Amino acid sequence: MTDCLFCKMVTGDIPTQKLYEDDHIFVIKDINPKAKVHLLVIPKVHIHSLNEVNEAHASLLGYVVTSLKNFAKEQGLDSFRTIVNTGKASGQSIFHVHFHILGGNNLPF
Repeated sequence: MTDCLFCKMVTGDIPTQKLYEDDHIFVIKDINPKAKVHLLVIPKVHIHSLNEVNEAHASLLGYVVTSLKNFAKEQGLDSFRTIVNTGKASGQSIFHVHFHILGGNNLPF
């Protein structure tokens, strides 16, 4: 998708400081952090939102979910919150599925 900010990061059209990258995902710090630690875990495959997820995405999203704890641990977190916003009304502002990892202080419920 040519207008997608995250897709442009994948292709290198928009340079970014990646904390981690492999064939399937990359991880960056959120530019507007909502907690002491606020990371974004972003699949390289463009999926508009969770509303568009299908069985073909199961392996990729399973990989993401099982990796989250590793990124949290690397940031010194043993407790963290994971958020996936789906749709504009939920707060999704970049329409490419991504997972937020928040932690490092007492997060409100």
